[in-house]
Amino acid sequence: MGHKVHPFGFRIGIIRDWQSKWYADKHYVEFLQEDLKLRQTIQSKYTGAGISLVEIDHQANEVSVTIYTARPGIVIGRGGQRVDEMRLHLEKLISKRIRLNIREIQQPELDAYLVARIVAEQIEHRVAYRRAMKQAIFRTIQAGAKGIRVSCAGRLGGAEIARRQVIHQGRVPLHTIRADIDYGFTEACTALGRIGVKVWIYKGDILPELKEVEVEESPAELVTTDGVGVEPSTSVKEEAPVQKEKPVKEEPLVEKEAPVQKEEPVKEEPPVEKEAPVQKEKPVKEEPPVEKEAPVQKKEEDVTTKAGEIPQES
Repeated sequence: MGHKVHPFGFRIGIIRDWQSKWYADKHYVEFLQEDLKLRQTIQSKYTGAGISLVEIDHQANEVSVTIYTARPGIVIGRGGQRVDEMRLHLEKLISKRIRLNIREIQQPELDAYLVARIVAEQIEHRVAYRRAMKQAIFRTIQAGAKGIRVSCAGRLGGAEIARRQVIHQGRVPLHTIRADIDYGFTEACTALGRIGVKVWIYKGDILPELKEVEVEESPAELVTTDGVGVEPSTSVKEEAPVQKEKPVKEEPLVEKEAPVQKEEPVKEEPPVEKEAPVQKEKPVKEEPPVEKEAPVQKKEEDVTTKAGEIPQES
């Protein structure tokens, strides 16, 4: 049989933190029951506020409660009236001083619990479960998620035999610990029974931060340790200006090469003009030999005239 691990518990201490931050040896059971009462009361009183997460921190004199909601206006009320009412109600419930903090969820489409809650509400209003699942996947992918997986199990469509339907898009690497995967579960209460809805959303990888500060501090420590001698401190100062002078010298060399290239094409143009008049003089010399052939034709005409005179004499 497969052993399925909760995505939050699998990543606690690596990329995720605890939702309840306290430690107790003797009062462990009391604190645990108080946390359960606080979460159930907040969820039941603000059903339509889109509350996704409740963080609880037990301190010495008070209990700090942070509520993450998609609709902070419903929780706060006009002028903070509903916040005061909720704080007094929770103080009477556990008989301790409570400090309420409300934070807004910027992108509800990337919150797995809120997406599951939207699908469950549509199923309760008799919307086709496949249509509700596809719409939720489309909105989440448009919001910037890299992958999503939605699972609905129960008497889907009013069938007598329960079954499970899973639709996914993109990739959801559940075995990658650095993968930022959000998980949400809720139930849709229908006339024929309850339908469970599970949602996994993959937002990307959370990589460890590079410790650049330590690399910068290491050369500073060497200078302080060698501060007793004057030579290491002066050598460091001399190297800095030498590196700055090198790029300054390279710039004027590029400027001198530009005018040298411009002078070469100017000198090549005049020799082309000298060749043109040489070609024009040759056809002028060929014309006189054509004129010498004309007098040759005139002598033939004289012969014809003389030949005409002979028959006159006869």
